[in-house]
Amino acid sequence: MFCPGFAQRLIWKLLILRNLFMRPWRFNELRKDLESISQKVLTDSLRAMEEDGIITRTVYAEVPPRVEYALSPLGEPMKPILDAMEQWGTEYKKMML
Repeated sequence: MFCPGFAQRLIWKLLILRNLFMRPWRFNELRKDLESISQKVLTDSLRAMEEDGIITRTVYAEVPPRVEYALSPLGEPMKPILDAMEQWGTEYKKMML
């Protein structure tokens, strides 16, 4: 069953993954880069992906505390899938112009 908002949450997760393929990111860095994402949606998305084992959350014992999100070994094999989706989207966009 398709629930309202499912596609939007999926898109945010894909954009978060796109960033994490580059390097580890801090929460506020992600929030600034994904300009229109709300704090709640970002928090919920990161928690869900962490629970699924796709990303890792590392807390550093510093003052102030530093938390970084990174791709886990389980999430790394998703890169070719997302690359293929990006390539398809680029080609589709060219066809529609």
